[in-house]
Amino acid sequence: MTKDYTTYAHENGGRVLLLFLLFLLAIYSFVTAGYNSYVIVCLLPLVILSVYIVFRWKMTAFWALIVINYFLQWHSIHVPVPMSLPNEMLQLLLLGIAIIDARQNPHFEKAVNLMLLALIIWATFCTLEVLNDTCGLGINVGVWYSGARLLAFQQLYIFLVFSIYISSPEILRKYLIVWALLSLFSAIWAWKQVNIGLTPSENAWLQGPGSTTHILQAGTLIRYFSTFSDAANYGCNAAATTVAFIIFGITTKNRKIRWFFLIVGALVVINMFASGTRTAIFCLFAGFAVYIVLSKSFKIAIPAAIAGLFFFFILAFTNIGQGNQQIRRMRSAFDKNDASANMRDINQETMKKYMKEAPWGIGIGMSDNVPKNNKYWLMSKIPPDSEYVYIWLRTGIIGITVYIICVLIMFGGACYVVMFRLKNSSLVGIGGGLCSAFVAIQLGSYGNQILLQYPNGLIFYGGLTIVYILPYLEPAWIEMENKRLAEQEEKKRLKLEKKLASRV
Repeated sequence: MTKDYTTYAHENGGRVLLLFLLFLLAIYSFVTAGYNSYVIVCLLPLVILSVYIVFRWKMTAFWALIVINYFLQWHSIHVPVPMSLPNEMLQLLLLGIAIIDARQNPHFEKAVNLMLLALIIWATFCTLEVLNDTCGLGINVGVWYSGARLLAFQQLYIFLVFSIYISSPEILRKYLIVWALLSLFSAIWAWKQVNIGLTPSENAWLQGPGSTTHILQAGTLIRYFSTFSDAANYGCNAAATTVAFIIFGITTKNRKIRWFFLIVGALVVINMFASGTRTAIFCLFAGFAVYIVLSKSFKIAIPAAIAGLFFFFILAFTNIGQGNQQIRRMRSAFDKNDASANMRDINQETMKKYMKEAPWGIGIGMSDNVPKNNKYWLMSKIPPDSEYVYIWLRTGIIGITVYIICVLIMFGGACYVVMFRLKNSSLVGIGGGLCSAFVAIQLGSYGNQILLQYPNGLIFYGGLTIVYILPYLEPAWIEMENKRLAEQEEKKRLKLEKKLASRV
């Protein structure tokens, strides 16, 4: 026994000592700095393990990023670290690996395009915002960086990760299926919230911070939020996701995938109404309208336009479905006298008076750092109710102008790719669906503060990135698609032969 222990200690003494020192560090952190530092120290082995996994199986890390990003704001999951940390850590690790591998496998040629240019312009502007001292509080690099990470740098990370790791038709196909499965889970979870009930943590949020915006009409109407941070986030995401998968479904040549995508789109849009998010209706219309233009096909444009106008007519000019509370709330989006919309207009008029003297905004990251005696304290606390208004308040009229120009550059370049560079109809459908979903989520962000909420940034900026790399994937995609269609036809032929043989 002594010999075995001696042998074990000799072979593993370094590991035992390391774990013991880590344990002491965790206790010291708990005593001196509190629970959060203790948790971070305890997670160090997990971080080291994650780094090892990323270097050993980099695509596993990519898929982990996609899944983790989707559930970061789910109220049933409590993350004991800053919410952006898992995403940012995985993105930087994936980019680090790509840089290390660049000599053997060049990755970055696909990333040189208009979207990269637009993101660099926006990131450069946000970097210059560190010098913004409109509030007269001095330059605070830490506060600036905490805001700039989410406002600009994350988008650049997303673009580079997707440009590098969506490297083959098989990976693209898997990505669309994973996204569909995640969206399907959220739709099912929304149905569960409506028909079965909320989890204790979801109910605690609903009765607490979410009560004023999610429990309406004297408690008779609840806006459900599925696995998202709030109902507006869920509703706009569901609308953009519906646009994408309906378009994927009607353009793909694989029958099984077609029905899968169409079913996902249908279930997502049905459960979108549970969110009671009125902006989602306009997101749907805008998304499909964009695809009608991009498709350059009267066969698609005419029936789609008729269906859209019919849907609009039902909501705006009839009382069909009025017995359903969520549909009644959606229908109020067409009411010009809606109190909620009027309150937003009043808030924005107040903002305009202050922002005339702040063309560069109050500064990035200033939400919780402006004292009450400061002239711009109200601007740091007033609910923006829109991602665009949020950006305008932080970066001023100059910043929001730069941002809109950058978005138009990104979107315009992607539309050019879909309309003039792609020849394969399935890829045109994928590209058109992703462009349309991007417009839908941008419109949702005009009406709600959702674009920088998880999981939207990764999904929709990543989706637009995919559009730019589709021309590089097209030859291999056509080969893969022809092979799958041949297999599909062969199965059909064998099934027919078996059926005919059984009749003899």
